Amino acid sequence: MASRLCCSSPSPLSHQHRCSQTHSRISPSPTTKPKTSLQLIHVSLQQHQHPEQEAPSSSSKPRIWVNPNNPLAKRLRRKSNSSRYVSLVKFAQSLDSCDPTSEQVSTILASFGNTVLERDAVFVLNKMENSNTAPLVMRHFRDKIKPSKDTELILYNVTVKVCRKSMDFQAAEKLFDEMLQRGMQPNNITFSTLINCARMCALPDKAVEWFEKMPGFGCEPDGITSSAMVYAYARTGNADMALKLYNRAKEEKWRLDAVTFSALIKMIGVSGNYDGCLSVYQEMKELGVRPNMALYNTLLEAMRKARRPRQAKAIYSEMISNGFSPDLVTYASLIRVYVRAQFSDDALSVYKEMKEKEIEMSSILYNVLLAMCADVHRVDEGVRIFKDMKSSGTCQPDSWTYSSMITLYSCHGKVSEAEAMLNEMIESGIEPTILVLTSMVQCYGKAKRTDDVVKICNQLLDLGMVPDDRFCCCLLNVMAQTPNKEMGMLTDSVEKGNAKLGSVVRYLVEEQEGDGDSFIKEVSELLSSVDAEAKMPLCNSLIDLCVKLNANGRAHDLLDLGLKLEIYVELQLRSQTQWLLHLKRLSVGAALTALHAWMNDLSKAFECGEDLPPLLGINTGQRKYKPSDKGLFCVLESHLKELNAPFHEHPNKAGWLLTTTAEAKSWLESKGSTESISTSNSLTQTNEQWPVTVNNV
Repeated sequence: MASRLCCSSPSPLSHQHRCSQTHSRISPSPTTKPKTSLQLIHVSLQQHQHPEQEAPSSSSKPRIWVNPNNPLAKRLRRKSNSSRYVSLVKFAQSLDSCDPTSEQVSTILASFGNTVLERDAVFVLNKMENSNTAPLVMRHFRDKIKPSKDTELILYNVTVKVCRKSMDFQAAEKLFDEMLQRGMQPNNITFSTLINCARMCALPDKAVEWFEKMPGFGCEPDGITSSAMVYAYARTGNADMALKLYNRAKEEKWRLDAVTFSALIKMIGVSGNYDGCLSVYQEMKELGVRPNMALYNTLLEAMRKARRPRQAKAIYSEMISNGFSPDLVTYASLIRVYVRAQFSDDALSVYKEMKEKEIEMSSILYNVLLAMCADVHRVDEGVRIFKDMKSSGTCQPDSWTYSSMITLYSCHGKVSEAEAMLNEMIESGIEPTILVLTSMVQCYGKAKRTDDVVKICNQLLDLGMVPDDRFCCCLLNVMAQTPNKEMGMLTDSVEKGNAKLGSVVRYLVEEQEGDGDSFIKEVSELLSSVDAEAKMPLCNSLIDLCVKLNANGRAHDLLDLGLKLEIYVELQLRSQTQWLLHLKRLSVGAALTALHAWMNDLSKAFECGEDLPPLLGINTGQRKYKPSDKGLFCVLESHLKELNAPFHEHPNKAGWLLTTTAEAKSWLESKGSTESISTSNSLTQTNEQWPVTVNNV
């Protein structure tokens, strides 16, 4: 029977021998006590440094059977490790929940008596989580044990660890000051715990401060501490130190987590190095670090700022394939990156997915989508999103919302809908902004309701508003669509809002005789008086007005002035392989004027016998949204067909019209060397077709 129950000894043992052997394993003898205590402290500190590593299981040790009927069994169980473990854990729990007073702590620890084992003190502190009572417990144990300096340092380090667990950095700093007052020398464990505490408390500046204090105390950071500092330096924006430690981490194979990589990607993205963001992400995957949601969201945000919708879509697909479910932050980044790139189908698809998953939208996301619908003329989708917003129960339309809806209706000349939206806005207690009034000017202008345009201008002045550059440019665009007999009414409105601009407009409208140089000088002074971002829209609008008034010579003068003042930069780019015309951000009138100037340059080069590059191209910077669209691309495409110019839409590059040198030469020969390509009729006829949009201003 004994041989069957005994599992660790090959031969039967006497009952007395078995009991004494078991007792010796559970309760160390006095001669081995110091060694065992230090060993346990060492294990505790290892767990302190690497909490993810579990202590070796006691189940791996040989077990000796004890007869449960033996009178000594109960006493042995009380002295066993498991029983002692449970008892000490209960002490730690009681100390966590008690009032943070010396009296309460002393009462609970009274059962320890005057003899406290170092290992028990370390164990109890290591199990605690209350940073208010832990220092009191540590001082109680310190006074009872009367430890050496090394052991006392261990007690303080474990107590600092409690502060880390409870994310109480202020208490950790106080303990450090107390250590110095008692003449102790902090070690790497002290600083590592403080730095990790600062990181957990989202105090990267403090982490950097304590890391940089280490050399002053004779401490050399190890790999674990240094790897944590990659995150801290990245969060504080110290790119040089973060990248220096990151490169060292790769060389020495330090362990880096997804949180650190997320901080690195965010830091690199702030500098605008979006390729660097993708490189770090690729290195993370090569190192086998699994991404988390925060990292994916950080990367998507970087792609939003970089305006890279296709890469954002690829990252999102990878995230889904790795088993992650997108959250509101993910969807917000996707919508913003698609909206910014005017990938309207993708943005609306994300919105549909959010609705299906019943993810709550924010007012900002609703407004971003509505603004996109206004930009790309998606009226039906905009109306549906507006209704969804009003019925959501959590978001209500604001000034931005109504402005987008009025702009959306205005772009399509839906006067009654725009007026109804304006009335709803006023009834909601929201005062019309200058942007809303600008949209109404656009709407009435498109409907040829000049009297209402003048009323809006007067209303703006009555409200005490000063017409801004956008409003003035929109008014000029309306003038480009207004019959000549009504020009005087709008000229007066322009003068009331901006005297300098009114003087230039009156010169053009009334076809005043005078020195052309004085006109250009006056326009130059006008352009110098406006903000940098308004110079091109204002110059565009003045050229549009010139084309409308059949003053094509003035239009070319203004284009030349814009080039001279560097308002228009690199419109033409010529190399041995291609000659390109870039019309992005130009209005239709300005683009047509630049187009004819470029074609005349081509004609002159051909006449002079110059070798033309093999490829000729025009970049409108716009995509064709639908066949009926009257944006810049469609207007130019139609105009080139009228001229029989052999330019064709590029199948893979949106907004590009291309031709070959052979086709261009054949066309130029057919036009005749003496015939000017630029004709007043072609510009004026095309001018009647182009749309007026606030978003182009």
